[in-house]
Amino acid sequence: MEHTREHKSWFGRNWGWVVPLGGCLTIILLVILFLGSLVFGVSKMVTSSDPYESGLERVRQDQYIVGILGEPIETDGIMQGSLSFENDKGTADISIPIKGPKGKARLYVVGTKQKDHWNYSEIYVIIDDTNEQIDLLGFEQQNSIF
Repeated sequence: MEHTREHKSWFGRNWGWVVPLGGCLTIILLVILFLGSLVFGVSKMVTSSDPYESGLERVRQDQYIVGILGEPIETDGIMQGSLSFENDKGTADISIPIKGPKGKARLYVVGTKQKDHWNYSEIYVIIDDTNEQIDLLGFEQQNSIF
């Protein structure tokens, strides 16, 4: 007499650990996707802000800085500092790492916003190699060491 036994499928044999593990991995994946989209959204908001764009535009138009760093001048990492907006007021105190083919520097932008108009109290660049500070608001201070 032959006894035939039905063999359970792989899932039937392993469902006790597959379901909880799959559920945990799904939750972890959703959290990672949420955090990634949050970071991307905040990053996009910051890089499209007036202080960020205005500072980079001034750097790219300054022939002295272009001569030191070369062209093209690009950002080189994550911005540091604070940007805040509330209604028609805002403040910015940011530091942006920048680089060109010839060197690296850091751009600093400090300003306040009143009724859709930004007033900058400081926009300057510090060259990494020499610690030279270059004021982009019209007053040049060279060879300042911090």
